[in-house]
Amino acid sequence: MKRNLLLMFAFLLASIGIASAQQTITVTGTVVAESDGQPVAGAYVLVNGTTIGTITDAEGRFGIKAVPADAKEIIVTFLGMSTASAKVSTEPLHIVMHEDASVLEGVVVTGMQKMDKRLFTGSTAKVDAEKAKLDGVPEISRALEGRASGVSVQNVSGTFGTAPKIRVRGATSIYGSSKPLWVVDGVIMEDVVEVDADQLSSGDATTLISSAIAGLNSDDIESFQILKDGSATSIYGARAMAGVIVVTTKKGSAGRSRISYTGEFTTRLVPSYAEFNIMNSQEQMSIYRELEQKGWLNYSSVPNASQSGIYGKMYDLITAGKLANTEAARNAYLRQAEYRNTDWFDLLFSNALSQNHSVSLSSGTDRSQYYASISAMLDPGWAKQSGVNRYTANLNANYNIFKKLSFNMIANASYRKQKAPGTLASGTDAVRGEVTRDFDINPYSYALNTSRVLDPNEFYKRNYTDFNIMHELDNNYMDFDVVDLKFQGEFKLKPIEGLEFSALGSVKYSSTAQQHTITDYSNQAMAYRAMPTTTIRDNNPFLYTDPDNPYAVPVTVLPDGGIYERTDFSMLSYDFRATGQYNKEFNGGHIMNVFAGMELNQVQRRQTWFRGWGLQYSMGEIPRYAYEVFKKGAEENTQYYSMLNALTRSVAFFANGTYSYKGRYTVNGTIRYEGTNRLGKTTSARWLPTWNVAGAWNVHEEEWMKNAWPYLSFLSLKASYSLTADRGPASVTNSRVVIRATNPWRPVAGDGESALYVSDLENAELTYEKKHELNIGAAFGFFDNRINIEADWYKRNNYDLIGPVTTQGIGGQVVKFGNVASMQSSGVELTLSTVNINRKNFKWTTDFIYSHAENKVTELENQQRVIDLVAGTGFALEGYPVRSIFSIPFRGLNDEGIPTFLDQDGNVTSTGIYFQERDNIDFLEYSGTADPTDFGSFGNTFSWKGLKLNVFLTYSFGNVVRLDPVFRKSYSDLDAMPKEFRNRWVVPGDEKVTDIPVISSRMQNHNNSELSYAYNAYNYSSARIAKGDFIRLKEVSLSYDFPKKWVSAMKMNSLSIKVQGTNLALLYADKKLNGQDPEFFNTGGVATPLPKQFTVTLRIGL
Repeated sequence: MKRNLLLMFAFLLASIGIASAQQTITVTGTVVAESDGQPVAGAYVLVNGTTIGTITDAEGRFGIKAVPADAKEIIVTFLGMSTASAKVSTEPLHIVMHEDASVLEGVVVTGMQKMDKRLFTGSTAKVDAEKAKLDGVPEISRALEGRASGVSVQNVSGTFGTAPKIRVRGATSIYGSSKPLWVVDGVIMEDVVEVDADQLSSGDATTLISSAIAGLNSDDIESFQILKDGSATSIYGARAMAGVIVVTTKKGSAGRSRISYTGEFTTRLVPSYAEFNIMNSQEQMSIYRELEQKGWLNYSSVPNASQSGIYGKMYDLITAGKLANTEAARNAYLRQAEYRNTDWFDLLFSNALSQNHSVSLSSGTDRSQYYASISAMLDPGWAKQSGVNRYTANLNANYNIFKKLSFNMIANASYRKQKAPGTLASGTDAVRGEVTRDFDINPYSYALNTSRVLDPNEFYKRNYTDFNIMHELDNNYMDFDVVDLKFQGEFKLKPIEGLEFSALGSVKYSSTAQQHTITDYSNQAMAYRAMPTTTIRDNNPFLYTDPDNPYAVPVTVLPDGGIYERTDFSMLSYDFRATGQYNKEFNGGHIMNVFAGMELNQVQRRQTWFRGWGLQYSMGEIPRYAYEVFKKGAEENTQYYSMLNALTRSVAFFANGTYSYKGRYTVNGTIRYEGTNRLGKTTSARWLPTWNVAGAWNVHEEEWMKNAWPYLSFLSLKASYSLTADRGPASVTNSRVVIRATNPWRPVAGDGESALYVSDLENAELTYEKKHELNIGAAFGFFDNRINIEADWYKRNNYDLIGPVTTQGIGGQVVKFGNVASMQSSGVELTLSTVNINRKNFKWTTDFIYSHAENKVTELENQQRVIDLVAGTGFALEGYPVRSIFSIPFRGLNDEGIPTFLDQDGNVTSTGIYFQERDNIDFLEYSGTADPTDFGSFGNTFSWKGLKLNVFLTYSFGNVVRLDPVFRKSYSDLDAMPKEFRNRWVVPGDEKVTDIPVISSRMQNHNNSELSYAYNAYNYSSARIAKGDFIRLKEVSLSYDFPKKWVSAMKMNSLSIKVQGTNLALLYADKKLNGQDPEFFNTGGVATPLPKQFTVTLRIGL
């Protein structure tokens, strides 16, 4: 009996074991992305209600053993995508994951790889293009202002085509551009012309083609990924020292077809004199009366002056007998002008409607997906002669040729036709200390600097000949024709599980034709033949005196016609990249990723310039030139045409490895070895290894952290140390000897000859500028990620920076360029995002960004001139920030109202400042840096049903700006004066209560021929410095998404309308600015500030 009971008990236990074994199953499947059908690697697959799970492999496949038979659901999570689920089945599952815009920042796109942010160890920020887009602002790079910590965007000019001054964690070079690298869909974007940061604010015509991405339609952009530290940028090696901005464009989706239309209609506000401190016509006339009393505006001198306004016109009428030469008649004429108050802004600017239309089509199947778009921007221009028409086309197609082979093709094309006022390059008079630009007709600058007593319908005098701004803008203008083309293709092959090979090739072509039309009757052309009197003939600098004839009198070199200038820029670049990637998850949580490859780049640039004299625009465009123009050019050693060719080649090999355990602990390393023909021919100079080591700890993945949820729902720590580099300033090319051609001066033009000379001796050791960077960061999420904080601290050591050094002159060159400088920088970045209220129909979110960046030049042997150090763009000096602004120490006014200063010899003087001084510059006062040290943004978004209100502010602190140089030794009756002149020195004793100089008399100028030094020094003195701090109301927008049932009734998928105001107000700025925009440099030329504007946007989806 006992034996039978034991047998029965054993049989029962065996039955229970067999039954238990029969209650578990194995679940397998594949996880793919809805957007492109590609597998999702690294997704977490979990049996709902259990701790049983795994991670998908590189093919998106997974397998889970010992799944309870009564399990109902599989849960799949991946950062950047909405959580997906599927019913448990013994059949293979096919799970499709959809992108979730609310957590899309969890995916990092480096331009070469797409990674889960949990496995990414670098410092990066992702900006959703739809959220950041400024409707009515077609330049997409401006949308980054205030959107990411560590990224400073200064709108030094608002003219379309001009790139803003962008800094990622501040300056990284002293003489280089410090511009971040732009990568669009994995391809590096090259500038057709290399314009450094200082030139961006120059107002020169080349700034209109300074943006490499001006041809991109903002409606085609999906996102921006900003790579900031060395761990993030090291895969780009010696191209990424200043950061990388990766642009991802939109693509088609499988199983979804869409047609979308976006229309933007923008009107810009005309500037108002109420915003500035410019004198009205009554106040201005009182100044002219004082000038008349001081001997300036008299009948004997004004008719022969180079420029004259209301007084000059009055004297012309008296000379012609059209106005009586009596005090009563003159007063009556001047009184009429006194109350004129001409509004130049109203005449030169317009609020005409600018339009931007974009149509896109997207569709796809499992085998192929595509996205195509076209757009047209039609802008009549804010100011006269500033219209822009731009047309773009884009195609992004992906083909899954076989199961393991796919092909992606992207084609972009854009054409831009743009007008601009005629302009010449600005120049610096280092002797007298002033920046000048001949024949400047910039409408914004003209409105601020031209007297309001003038009649806009009259012609006055400028450059000794007739001038009217409306007439001149019609007869002196520039046309730009810009073409940008890019074609790229990429094959991806996955021969075995976890292994992927990729080959990408691209061709880019850019061409710009810049034509400057100066017609027969423009002021600029007429100035070359203005000699109505012998006095004007002898003083006109645009006439020519034959040096071979001792009895020669000045003659014109342009007896007929006008001038035609043409500058052509072209760029052709080739890129090829081959990569291999192995991604493997093994032993239930060990993740390994190895990425390696090589790339080749070649860029060919060509610039040609031609100036044609005597083109008779009014006579069938037939040229008729005088031989003197060529004789003059030969004697001055100037050319009438030129050509410049440049070829840059580079090759690189790189590898990156990542290991992670269950996504908790991650280590990463990168190495890149590259060379370029731009640097010295020695191997150690031309070839450079760059590298990175980094680690991350996702603390919230720890089991012991689950007790802190949801109060502390996310915590991640990371650190990196790296070496990255840059090729240095584009203008430095002395890695090989630089030999140039010239025409040596000869006393007689007929004896001229060509010659070659050594411009720069070879520096075979010229090598890369380098940067070591330490970055420590942390990310926190509180209350189920309703409060998110990201913080980074970094320290940089930049060395081997290229700069000038003074040598003993061996070989005939005293100042040479080499790797002789270094600098240090550090900073803190903070991003705070909160969901304050989140209910069914109402949501309120807040974003706050703060960045602090500072730097100091630790080694620099250059000897700079005083004029360079006091200019408004800033300059470098050892022991100070890279873009430092210095000032001449102002010591008040003397008893005659003339400004005085501390000079280079320690004396208090008015005219003793030597602007070319290099050795003794310690007397200058450090005023501050031109780049802000603290900047960021504060934004709030309120959503209620279909309505969304966005209020976005940007701020910037820590820099200084130079006030506009408005003071001179003498003024004409064309000039407008600021209201500071109300407080000018008038009588002895005023020097105790004011620092505004006297309006000097003709006698004072006669007694002191160097008085211009005093007034120019005053413009660059400590009295003319203001803080650059500001808080700007950048954007206020209200949008409405129409309800689905209304939209469906109209046979649409979506319909929305949005009203947006941009750059509406400066909420705070230094009162000394008096309306001067702290970001904008009023340098004339083609530069204008960003306008205040309103945009209505209509979006339709079919």
